[in-house]
Amino acid sequence: MSATGAVMLVLLVRRCSSALVLAALAASLGYLLAGAALDPRARLEAARPRPPQPAIEAELTALNLNDRTPLHVRYLTWASGAVRGDFGRTLHGTPVSDELPRRLGTSLLLLLPGAVLGAALGVLLGALSVLHPGPDKALTVLSHVLLATPVFVLAVLLQLGAQHANAAMGGHFFQWVGEGTDLTSRLRHLVLPTATVALLQAALYSRYQRALMRDVLEAEHVRAARARGLRRHHALLKHGLRTALVPTSTFFAYDLGLLLLGAAFVEQAYGRHGMGAWLLDSLREADPHPVAACVAVAALLVPTATVLAGAAHRLLLPGSRT
Repeated sequence: MSATGAVMLVLLVRRCSSALVLAALAASLGYLLAGAALDPRARLEAARPRPPQPAIEAELTALNLNDRTPLHVRYLTWASGAVRGDFGRTLHGTPVSDELPRRLGTSLLLLLPGAVLGAALGVLLGALSVLHPGPDKALTVLSHVLLATPVFVLAVLLQLGAQHANAAMGGHFFQWVGEGTDLTSRLRHLVLPTATVALLQAALYSRYQRALMRDVLEAEHVRAARARGLRRHHALLKHGLRTALVPTSTFFAYDLGLLLLGAAFVEQAYGRHGMGAWLLDSLREADPHPVAACVAVAALLVPTATVLAGAAHRLLLPGSRT
């Protein structure tokens, strides 16, 4: 292995180790907050008919949710299982690890295409608004309107538009109730959720990329390219866009984890039972283990995406050591 390869390997190992440490700290904090704030005992005691007190105590102890056991002891029991992939059980006795992959898969399928499409579209619009200032005001107004529109409201508006489109076409091209049974139906069910996420992400990224491109205008390498005779838009596209994409890739890494946890509104608007909806339901039911599992997944996803963003930095700027 060459010296450069060895350095890159050491850097990758260091970044992965840091990511795991940060994920473990965030997951631990999530469990401790959920364990301290949520009260599963009150939930069980509110059942009708009310179970006998010894039965409640036995159930809470079996689930590692008994508040009469010190929180740090419960945490150590949970953490020792979590490192093996066992995130405990819900208040209903269901293993969290059995439910988590299905919930996560639903959320990723619902959100990831829209997030990627929206980010790409936003970067394109942000760059074009600097290259061609004419439509910039219209794009600014549109992006601000989209960012100010609640997710649920945007989803309802798209559903109303889809109803009119279906009526005009005399068919059911747009579908959003349920998840579909065959591949074609499932793809049709993904159109509106993808559009909802993509529109919001495009509005966000277009403003961010626009600001980055304006900063790059005054960068030394862009000015040098223009001094060599390149036109403004050629200099920006050839020398400025790659530099401006570096912070965007980092922003996408952090935004993905927040989007995953904030998916509840999109999932509820389209009747999907993903991780965001599960998180809200678990908070409502005072069920700590699913909450801790959702936080742990997001805590692992963000540093992992950050490591991938670092790799993207090296592809965009081969000489970079960040």
